[in-house]
Amino acid sequence: MRMRSYQVCRCGAPLQLVEAEVPVPTGSQVLLKVLASGVCHSDLHIWDGYYETGGGNRLDLVQRGIKLPLTMGHENVGEVVALGPDAGGVKVGDVRLVNPWIGCGVCKVCRRGDENLCLTPRNLGVFSQGGYATHLLVPHARHLFGIGKLAPHDAAPLACSGVTAFSALKKVQATLRDEPVVLIGAGGVGLMGVALARKMGAAEVIVADIDAAKREAALALGATRAIDAAAPDAAKQIQAACGGGAWAVIDFVGASQTVNLAVASIVKGGTVVVVGLFGGEVTLPTPFLPLRAMTLRGSYVGSLDDMAELLALVERSGLPQVPIRTRGLDDVSAALGDLRAGKVVGRVVLTTTDKA
Repeated sequence: MRMRSYQVCRCGAPLQLVEAEVPVPTGSQVLLKVLASGVCHSDLHIWDGYYETGGGNRLDLVQRGIKLPLTMGHENVGEVVALGPDAGGVKVGDVRLVNPWIGCGVCKVCRRGDENLCLTPRNLGVFSQGGYATHLLVPHARHLFGIGKLAPHDAAPLACSGVTAFSALKKVQATLRDEPVVLIGAGGVGLMGVALARKMGAAEVIVADIDAAKREAALALGATRAIDAAAPDAAKQIQAACGGGAWAVIDFVGASQTVNLAVASIVKGGTVVVVGLFGGEVTLPTPFLPLRAMTLRGSYVGSLDDMAELLALVERSGLPQVPIRTRGLDDVSAALGDLRAGKVVGRVVLTTTDKA
């Protein structure tokens, strides 16, 4: 058997199908046969090779340390097919969700459990080879999680959209049960946020998005109100829906306009959490920070503990019913194209042997 993968060989150029020998795991590595791999919006930035940082400036991802050729795909579920001589904790035949947010494992950040914040990351599908392939090497079994009775294509999005939304919601957990939480953006991560917020006890979830179909999907998942983010009075609508202003706004888009909308919507003492990587810049009067006692912070994916907590929540309360469409691995370029064109509601998951 040969390994097949779709690789970014040059930023902005079509993905290339590459065939090679199936890798042999060494040391603590575990080799998986990929069953399902979610298609994430951040893959579009990696494929393009940059993030927009505003003012005509870009953050070049190759200069940031991403090396080509690269197999993208960081939302993966696979079957264990081989183990390195030092690997343990799993056995051949196990089906596991893969935590892709992998650090060096030895720095103080990693030792405290925040590998996702390591300064020398090895994130699968970003800084090392990912799951748009038939096989995937994982450096250590600690990054593998059981999925119980979940189907691989249902579990795969938990590795990014799930843990990302969960980690962001935890940052506003102090007000989650008592005050409405506002979520800007109802893409794959935002819709996951709606479902998880309700599972975490949020009584009211207000969603703002420019796409009517995505607003409808958010309402179907449990949002209590959906607002057109492009409306001239969107901030006033959010404030009114929250009884005078929002205590917590999570921006799953991360554009200049959406961050500004979030800041304009909060009450004194409110918190804005920026998750999305759409790009842009924000100019904020510095007196706003103390005078409004506001918190503006970022949230980047999630930790191993976050992943474990998320899976425990799913086991207790059920899978977030985010719309999922499966496509074959060979459809990866078309799937990314549909995502770029805004045609995807929920998540597309590439599958090999797993059938929806």
